[in-house]
Amino acid sequence: MKQNAGFTLIELLVTLVIIGILAAAVFPLSETSVRRAQEKELRQALWEIRGALDAYKRAVDEGRILRSADQSGYPPSLGVLVEGVTDAKDPKGRKIYFLRRVPRDPMADDPAAAPEQTWGKRSYDSPPESPRAGRDIFDVYSLSRRTGLNGIPYREW
Repeated sequence: MKQNAGFTLIELLVTLVIIGILAAAVFPLSETSVRRAQEKELRQALWEIRGALDAYKRAVDEGRILRSADQSGYPPSLGVLVEGVTDAKDPKGRKIYFLRRVPRDPMADDPAAAPEQTWGKRSYDSPPESPRAGRDIFDVYSLSRRTGLNGIPYREW
């Protein structure tokens, strides 16, 4: 009796169908995990920028950064947080730095845009429900129109 070494066409088709079903189940899970990682990066970037904005305001309130009476005490741009500001209380005139770099919004649509341009900016004199840019930066938000896995639009985070 002759033994056949190999698989039949039916066995191969059943195996391919099973692999296809498993792949179809895994793909949405991997897509969700990628999105979850982007959301974590967005939360971290917002936390980092907002912490730097608060530190800048605290330095103004402590008299370490000079300001005029008509200024709010918040930085005029995100770039100032990286470039640094002269410490008014330091006799040597050293600078205070608040960020090493401006983080990029991971949800931004334009990968060629500068990191500072990927964020929406809210000035101190604009209301939270309709943020708009102004002479200073009180807060930042994502410009993405997408909604997070938690059902809240990214621009409201």
